[in-house]
Amino acid sequence: MDLELQQFKAEFFKALAHPLRIRILELLQAGDKYVHELQEHMQVESAVVSQQLAILRAKNIVVGVKEGNKVTYSVKDPAIFELLEVAKKIFNNHLVDTISILKKMKNEK
Repeated sequence: MDLELQQFKAEFFKALAHPLRIRILELLQAGDKYVHELQEHMQVESAVVSQQLAILRAKNIVVGVKEGNKVTYSVKDPAIFELLEVAKKIFNNHLVDTISILKKMKNEK
């Protein structure tokens, strides 16, 4: 049972482990978007955006709603934004620690 849950978590984080997918989620935080809108913001080909969306969709991180010949994408669970914010705080804490170490090293010289 625990192994299944750990596998699920690993697959979930693997789906997030790409800069373009993180960027897509950040853009979707401002509201639902069409592929062409994401493409304009990201300055990449629409095929690249579609590939990244497919990975996020496969893990139920984003959902697409077809409207005519277009698909609007949104984040399935807004808690993902909290997760990204926590990750940002962790990175900032690491940065503060690194700066502190660098200052100590500089003072030792």
